Amino acid sequence: MSGKPKVSPLKDFFAGGFGGCCLVVVGHPLDTIKVRLQTMPKPAAGQAPMYTGTFDCARKIFVNEGVTKGLYRGMGAPLAGVSPMFAICFFGFGIGKRLQQKNPTDELSYFQLFNAGVISGIFTTAIMAPGERIKCLLQVQAANPTGNTQYKGPIDCAKQLYKEGGIRSIYKGTAATLLRDLPASGAYFTTYEFFKNTLTPEGKSKSDLSAGRTLFAGGLAGIMNWVVAIPPDVLKSRLQTSPAGMYPRGVRDVFKKLMKEEGITALYRGATPVFIRAFPANAACFFGYEFALKVINKIFPN
Repeated sequence: MSGKPKVSPLKDFFAGGFGGCCLVVVGHPLDTIKVRLQTMPKPAAGQAPMYTGTFDCARKIFVNEGVTKGLYRGMGAPLAGVSPMFAICFFGFGIGKRLQQKNPTDELSYFQLFNAGVISGIFTTAIMAPGERIKCLLQVQAANPTGNTQYKGPIDCAKQLYKEGGIRSIYKGTAATLLRDLPASGAYFTTYEFFKNTLTPEGKSKSDLSAGRTLFAGGLAGIMNWVVAIPPDVLKSRLQTSPAGMYPRGVRDVFKKLMKEEGITALYRGATPVFIRAFPANAACFFGYEFALKVINKIFPN
């Protein structure tokens, strides 16, 4: 297509950062619920679980802790990290596409788009892993039945982790994050591009896609991302919120213990809030990305 714009990783960087901020604001409350469900202790015989499900968890957080200190607890870490993370994510996707193009305007196959998505997952891990570690610890500590608060906020959490175990403690769970994000990022971008192509009217450009269709394509991309990501995400959350030394072989020990004590269904614990969150959060992300990209293209067309 002669009028197809060239891939610009730098523009993707700034547009992706704005899209990431949109995602966090829309999706963080359900992310908090997801982490609480994933990490709640196994109930003793005859005792009821801490949360009976997604809506029970949401109700208890809202009643006991409120919106700001409960559902939006720990948002400082992902909000501070998510803008550069999504900027790098979309930048990595742009780089991945450019690496596979012989000419700047070449259309890529879905397999090539998947590969570009995997590359974006590699790019984001460096800031994703510590941000996820801090976020999960802050989200979980509020569920402590003793009411003790170990961390005052993201910066205090990072300081304590570094004091306890150095940079390795902050980056605990990096391998699990990679296990989650490489295939999930590939599926994420491939699904979005597939539905953009499918929903674009004949004779029109994908850049002219309506807001509603962009939101729909982005929401479905988010769903597919988590279809792939939810089992390794459970393992990652368990590992990142565990006491030091509990899992000496990392994610392998988490998987072995989980299979032995809870079975395969535990890999999908927290799936309901994930899928409820995935559609609106990622719809907002891609809408924000496309909106920012159009603004950038108007200001800097070349």
